[in-house]
Amino acid sequence: QVQLVESGGGLVQTGGSLRLSCAASGRTFRNYAMGWFRQAPGKERDFVATISWSGGNTYYANSVKGRFTISRDNAKNTVYLQMNSLIPEDTAVYYCAASTQYSDLSYIGGSDREKYDYWGQGTQVTVSS
Repeated sequence: QVQLVESGGGLVQTGGSLRLSCAASGRTFRNYAMGWFRQAPGKERDFVATISWSGGNTYYANSVKGRFTISRDNAKNTVYLQMNSLIPEDTAVYYCAASTQYSDLSYIGGSDREKYDYWGQGTQVTVSS
């Protein structure tokens, strides 16, 4: 059983920054590939970024590449999403996800929701124009 708790969402103006955190339970967190997804109202949950177990491999959706950075601290059982140059289109509920089946999903894009078996409750990010 893995529990994921996101934090760090909020309201920010266009061009601003936010850092999301996802705290995970479980001693084997360091073995898991982790990902961030987001869901805007009326839309599907979309892939944002994934990171391998060691943090050495990452992969991003084209829409956030160059603006967002995913990272992890295995000593703290936490994965982060640093979001810079935010735009209104980034407004969504952001979800953290863990894959206990894969240690690295970056080589296959990491966007397949079926490969993640635990999800957090989400944190709202709103970017005003």
